[in-house]
Amino acid sequence: MQIELREISSIRPYEKNPRVNDGAVDAVMASLKQFGFRQPIVVDADGIIICGHTRFKAALKLGLAKVPVHVAKDLTPDQVRAYRLADNKTAELAEWDMDLLPIELRDLQQANFDLSKLGFDEEELAKLLDGDVKDGLCDPDDVPAPPDEPITKPGDLCLLGAYSVCPHCGEVNDL
Repeated sequence: MQIELREISSIRPYEKNPRVNDGAVDAVMASLKQFGFRQPIVVDADGIIICGHTRFKAALKLGLAKVPVHVAKDLTPDQVRAYRLADNKTAELAEWDMDLLPIELRDLQQANFDLSKLGFDEEELAKLLDGDVKDGLCDPDDVPAPPDEPITKPGDLCLLGAYSVCPHCGEVNDL
């Protein structure tokens, strides 16, 4: 994949872009300031944006003269349209692991990282960092105490995936 720096004036948004992204521009701007451009804007051979409309708007708002661009020359017009939709839709399909996210946020907070640069609003951060953050995985040598009322009793035979006589075919399984 080739990435080149292009004048921002040489690329244009797709006029029929169905994604409403104005609410994300400031967060992407903060990300670009904090981390730099780490993902190029993808354009077609005519310089029309396929993926990266929000990064484009953030770059304009930041006053950047040049941006990293990848030209997707090998896609048909229908593939371009489909990729534009798939890129946005697939991002919606991912979810946060709510056991691990607070741990990561807390670790960044303890490292004095400005969490406002991550795109979470103050209310989200407050909920995620409400003090009920678990420490992650326990010591692998820790053994939980047995329950007061055990389900199994001495002499019980537990078959884990095995059977003595198959209820479907009658085959005998040697234990």
